[in-house]
Amino acid sequence: MTGMVAAIVVAAGRGLRAGGGAPKQYRVVANQPVIRPSLAAFALHPEISAVQPVIHLDDVRRFEDAATGLKVLPPVFGGATRQASVRAGLEALAARKPDLVLVHDAARPFASPALIARAIAAARSGAAVPVLPVVDTVKSVDATGIITGTIDRKPLRVVQTPQAFGFDLLLEAHRQAAAAGRDDFTDDAALAEWAGHRVSTFEGEAENVKLTTPEDFARAEAARVAALADIRTGFGFDVHQFIDGDHVWLGGVRIAHARGVTGHSDADVVLHALVDAILGALCDGDIGVHFPPSDPQWRGASSDRFLAFAVERVKARGGRIAHLDATIVCEAPRIGPHRDAMRARIAEIAGIPASRVAIKATTSEKLGFTGRGEGIAAFANATVRLPWID
Repeated sequence: MTGMVAAIVVAAGRGLRAGGGAPKQYRVVANQPVIRPSLAAFALHPEISAVQPVIHLDDVRRFEDAATGLKVLPPVFGGATRQASVRAGLEALAARKPDLVLVHDAARPFASPALIARAIAAARSGAAVPVLPVVDTVKSVDATGIITGTIDRKPLRVVQTPQAFGFDLLLEAHRQAAAAGRDDFTDDAALAEWAGHRVSTFEGEAENVKLTTPEDFARAEAARVAALADIRTGFGFDVHQFIDGDHVWLGGVRIAHARGVTGHSDADVVLHALVDAILGALCDGDIGVHFPPSDPQWRGASSDRFLAFAVERVKARGGRIAHLDATIVCEAPRIGPHRDAMRARIAEIAGIPASRVAIKATTSEKLGFTGRGEGIAAFANATVRLPWID
C-alpha cells in the first residue's frame, strides 16, 4: 500500500512568451484558465491526499479565481527559479509528512488520471519521470547552421511531468542543492541525479503537452474541445406554491407580481430546476443533497448561489456546459417580457453565452394546480460535455 501522496503544482513563472497579456498558466483554454485543469487533475484523483500550489506573489487574485471550488492547499509563493519554487512547495508540505510527492508544471493541463496513477506507482522506486521516445531525426549543428552529425535517437527520451519521488528523498536533494549554491537545475530529475539517486522512467502521454507559444494554445483549444467527448444530458423539475406577496424570482430575475411564492430559499423554480438538471448530468445527487432545507443557512438564500455551485461542479470535472433549456408552467405572471433578462442572468451565472440558454413558457390550459393559479413549476434540461474517462 502507498502511504500519503502529495502533489506540487508549479505555477510561479511569468510565461509571457505565449502572449495574451498574462502568465500562460492563467491564459484561457476552452473557457477556463490553464492552471485549473492542472490543479483539478490532482485534486480529484482518488490517490492524492494534498495538492500544494506554488504561485507568484503578483498572481494571488488570478489564482483565487482559477481555483474556486477546488480542494487544494493555500498557495505558497515561488522563487526566482523553478528549482526555488519546487523547494518552497516541498517545505510547505514537510509538516504533513507525505510519503510520495508528484511535481507537475501548471502549463501541462492535460495530464490524465491514468498518467497520475502511473506516476504514483513509479514513485515507489524512489525517483521516476514520464518520458516519450524521440520520433524525429536529431542533428547536431554548428554555430553557422551547418550539420555536424546525426545523433542516435534510440536512447533519447523527452521528459514530462508529473515527476514522482519519495518525499524525503526529493526534499533532502533540494536542501543539498541549496546548501551547495546550485540553483540551475531545470527539472527535479536532474537535481535528483546530481544528488546521487537513480531515476527510472515510466510511460508518458503525447497529449500531455506543455503550453508555451501562441500556436500551442491554438492547438490546445481545438484539442480540448475535441476531448470533451462525454456528452451528457440531465433533467430537472421544481414547483413552488403561491402565497401572499408582491414578487417572484424566476431565472435570477425579480418580477413584480400580485402574489409571492413559498420556499426555503428565494423559491426560484427556474434556477432550482436547472441546478438539478446539471447535477443529474453529473450523477451528483440533487439540490436537496447539497443544500438541504433543514439547514438554516439556506433560508431565503439567493438561488444564483445554487446554480453557481452546480456550474463549479462541472468545471471541477474538467467539463463545460453546452446548453441550458428551461420551460416555465404558469398562468401568470407573463414570462415573455422577462425572457431575455432571464437568459442573460442565467448565462452570466453559468459563464456561457446567452445563445446557449433557452427559456420557454406555457400555461396548463387551466388544468391542475398551475391552471388554478395555486403555484408555478419549471422543467429544465442541461447538456454537459465532460472528458471521456472509461
